[in-house]
Amino acid sequence: MQRIYLDYAATTPTDPNVVQAMLPYFHDAFGNPSAIYSYGQEAKNALEEARGKVARLIGARDEEIIFTSGGTEADNFALKGAAYANQKKGNHIITSAIEHHAVLESCKFLGKMGYKITYLPVDKYGLVDPDSVKKAITDKTILISVMHANNEIGTIQPISEIGKIAKEAGILFHSDAVQTAGHIPVNVNELGVDLLSMSGHKLYGPKGVGVLYTRKGSKLTPFMHGGGQERGRRASTENVPGIVGLGQAAELAGQDLEGETQRLIGLRDKLISGIVQKVDRTHLNGHPVKRLPNNVNISVEFVEGESMCLNMDIVGICASTGSACSSGSLEASHVLLAIGLEHVQAHGSLRFTLGKWTTEEEVEKVLEILPRIIGKLRAMSPLTKNLSPG
Repeated sequence: MQRIYLDYAATTPTDPNVVQAMLPYFHDAFGNPSAIYSYGQEAKNALEEARGKVARLIGARDEEIIFTSGGTEADNFALKGAAYANQKKGNHIITSAIEHHAVLESCKFLGKMGYKITYLPVDKYGLVDPDSVKKAITDKTILISVMHANNEIGTIQPISEIGKIAKEAGILFHSDAVQTAGHIPVNVNELGVDLLSMSGHKLYGPKGVGVLYTRKGSKLTPFMHGGGQERGRRASTENVPGIVGLGQAAELAGQDLEGETQRLIGLRDKLISGIVQKVDRTHLNGHPVKRLPNNVNISVEFVEGESMCLNMDIVGICASTGSACSSGSLEASHVLLAIGLEHVQAHGSLRFTLGKWTTEEEVEKVLEILPRIIGKLRAMSPLTKNLSPG
C-alpha cells in the first residue's frame, strides 16, 4: 500500500543529505567539543560551522545562536530565562491565546511563581491585533511572546509590527518560529525579535536539537546549570551530530526557499479548493492568505476528526486533527476554540500539512478518497439523519 504523509507540521523526514552530513560525528569525529585535543577541536569546528549556517538562515550573528534540545526547550528558555533575568524590572508577560503548549505551559508555571500573564485574544482568522499588544503593556511588562505562525491553523502573525511596538517600549520580544524557519523568509532584524525559537525536526533535520536565537544584549538567565557550554548560556555537552544535521538542514532550506514556497502554495490551494468543492458543510480555518504555504486546516460538520484520521490511515493517508502534542487528548483544540469555533466544530477539524516530498498525485489521491470517507462517516452519524444538502 502506498502511504501518503501529510503531517509535516508534526515532524519531517530527515533529508538524506542531512543524514550523510551527520554520520561521521557518531563514530569517526566523535569528540567532545569542549576537549582541547584534536578529536575535540574537530567536533568544535563542526559545531561552529553549523552555528554559522543557522545564523545565515535567519539573518543573525553566529554568537547569537544557542543550541538546545528542541523547540520546547527554546521556548522554555526564552520565557523563564527572560522572566528571571528581568524580575527586578517587572513581572508582567504578554502572550497570545493560541500559542504552542511549550509557551502556554511556561506561562502557567510562571503565573504560579507570581508573574502576571496577559493572554491576548485573536480574531476569527487567528490574528493578534498589534494594537491589543500596545494596550496591554504596563510599566511592569518585561516580555512579549507571540508565535510567528500557528502550528494548527497556519496563520502568520504581524510579527514585525509587534516588534516595533516592543522596541519602542523597551520590552524583550520573543517569537516561536518553529513552523516558519526554513519554510518562509525569517530575518530576526526585519521581524524585530530579541529571542526566536527553532526546531531541527520541523525543517528536515533530526529530532532532539533546536535553537534559541538571543539578540546581543538581551538579558537571559540560564536555567540549565553545569559546564560552560554555549558561552555559559546552556550547560550540557552539545549534541554534535544533531547540531551538524540542523546546520545542514538550515543550509538546504535557504537554497530554494522561494521556489519551494510557491510549489507548496499551489498544492495547498488545490487541496483546499478541492475539499470545499467536493464536500459540503466544510470551511477553512485560519487566514485565507496570511497562512503558511503548506497548511490546510478544515472543519467538517457532523464528523469527528479522530474518525476521519483513523479511516484515512487505514488506506495509507497520514494527517492529524491538530498539533501532535495534543493528539492523545480528547479536549478540543485551544486554537480552534480561540478563533470562535464551537466544541463540536473543533472536534471535526482536520489538518493536512505538506512538505518537500508531497506530490500533486498525492493531493489528487486525497481528494478522491476523503469525500468517500466523510460520506461514510456521515451516513453513520445520527446528527445527519434529517440533514438536507447545502
